[in-house]
Amino acid sequence: MKQLTKTTGGCLCGAVRYAIRGEVHLVYNCHCVDCRRASAAPYVSWVFCKQEVFEILQGTPSEIEHAGRVRTFCSNCGTPLTFKNPQYPDDIDVTACSLDDPALFPPKGHLWVEDKVSWIELNDGLPQFERFTTN
Repeated sequence: MKQLTKTTGGCLCGAVRYAIRGEVHLVYNCHCVDCRRASAAPYVSWVFCKQEVFEILQGTPSEIEHAGRVRTFCSNCGTPLTFKNPQYPDDIDVTACSLDDPALFPPKGHLWVEDKVSWIELNDGLPQFERFTTN
């Protein structure tokens, strides 16, 4: 998926605002243990883009490093915002539901289904991957 975009988003309280001004290359639901715990949700929908097209417009997100990867969030309201993996240094993943209009970026599949919570039934017809994929 390659979709040229200009969209904005931010946290619940409005302290942090951002823009994506460029190409989005993947949109997936991630079921990994780290995403579930960081969000307190059964999975997280991510919009993947290059860091060069992502810009913080207002505020300064807080960062937490875990397992060599960095997540950002609003220190005021706690909204999860981004994820950076050093294996993909040019990329940034943005929480799809922190976008002002998440409907613009429907997920294309499910990642890390080997970690999926047992009571989640995936019957949406989207592809499922045991771990991560870049397809």
